[in-house]
Amino acid sequence: MPRSIVSVDDLTNEEMEAIFQRADGFLNEMATPGMPYRIQGSRPLARDFILATLFFEASTRTRLSFESAMLRLGGRCLSASDASQTSAAKGETIADTVRVVSNYADAIVIRHPLEGAARVAADYATVPVINAGDGSHEHPTQTLCDLFTLRAEQADKGRPRSIESIKGLNVEFSGDLRHGRTVHSLVYALARLKARIIPQAAKGCGLPEHVEARLKRDYHCFPVRPPKTAQGKTPDADLIYLAPEGPHQQTFFDVQEWTKLKVESVDALYSTRLQQERLQAEYAGEYPVVNRKFLKKKRYREANVMHPLPRVDELSYDIDDDKRSSYFKQAAYGVPVRMALIASLLRLQPALTLDVSPAAARYPVYQRAGGIECINNKCVSRAASERRYLVPRFWIVQQFPPTLRCAYCDVEQQPSVYGTASTRKFATDMAGWQQIDGSDLIFFTDAQEAAKAKFELRKSKPAKKGRPNQLVGK
Repeated sequence: MPRSIVSVDDLTNEEMEAIFQRADGFLNEMATPGMPYRIQGSRPLARDFILATLFFEASTRTRLSFESAMLRLGGRCLSASDASQTSAAKGETIADTVRVVSNYADAIVIRHPLEGAARVAADYATVPVINAGDGSHEHPTQTLCDLFTLRAEQADKGRPRSIESIKGLNVEFSGDLRHGRTVHSLVYALARLKARIIPQAAKGCGLPEHVEARLKRDYHCFPVRPPKTAQGKTPDADLIYLAPEGPHQQTFFDVQEWTKLKVESVDALYSTRLQQERLQAEYAGEYPVVNRKFLKKKRYREANVMHPLPRVDELSYDIDDDKRSSYFKQAAYGVPVRMALIASLLRLQPALTLDVSPAAARYPVYQRAGGIECINNKCVSRAASERRYLVPRFWIVQQFPPTLRCAYCDVEQQPSVYGTASTRKFATDMAGWQQIDGSDLIFFTDAQEAAKAKFELRKSKPAKKGRPNQLVGK
């Protein structure tokens, strides 16, 4: 299976730095005079290759920067930018679409409103797939652009031009953190790089539970509530997410000094618009605005202002000429960064990425039809067109109580019933699930769901001692 980029976790820190160094090379070779962040001209690296961009949601920067990147590499592009004009409007599945397009192009970039759609595309395509945003889930290549911007800005301040310069930075997030996929991918990357994450969400738009759970479980990144100042004043940040130096969760609790942390300055302020297209009802709260008055606060004196764009009213035009504003350079960096990523996945340069994704096989996999399904209604596995062939798939991220993370959209849940498919019996005592052979195990949300599937309640027996099932500890 070709290497694809669906999540930010599909790239190691070392691979990201290799991609950034190649992007630096493109800028050194091809930058516009007087505009060191803008690429001009082209190179014949990809002249024998075609990139397909499948955008089932609106896009300006992401689609055009990918197509520009491929053209700058000397390649060609095929584009579908209106879902109503594709066979998706006729009910064609994602799997069929990418299997066909794999015959027309050498790599596929896909944006889709369903969370987890890019994972499905990567599973069925025979060429590399790049996630250009799937619902509220992730946007990994935007995160590459964001990290490259942070890295460049730190270099301008005298720090090494390396991804390691991001370690320890204070990065504040303002606006819609619940529905903003750019935020989700970026906080995962920042946690891995051990930056400090400061959420300042709009009312009701805080980080989703599954994002907070993944920060804690995968990156050992935990929220700390800063103390009041000596004068009894409330700190500027209600929470700061921190990752410990050590590999174990206990390290976090051993570092008592972290509870005394004060954020006196912010290195980067990441503003986001309200994701109106993903809201269930009209937003009624007051939305935070970053403007000249806002940036007069002492803590933002050296902060780079970033935004994935497009902006609406949350980012004032009166700061466009402020030396701290980085969002237009951030958008321009999308071309060299995506050039480097495409060149890597197509093996046009000495390999910058490995053959196997580092995210593979992190947790045991549970996959079975007829039992528990993802609880996220926006998940690709719940879509009527896709469930004709998709079987619910989960990572078992915790053994007891068993906690399942959807392999498509990352939303977690805890089943309260398990059964054996061969006997069609179920039990509610979850202590015994690990003794069931993995090929026979089936989880249900609750007893009612098990009964609806025509499973009968098993008489209570003590859990057998012996070897656990094949899922445990993989």
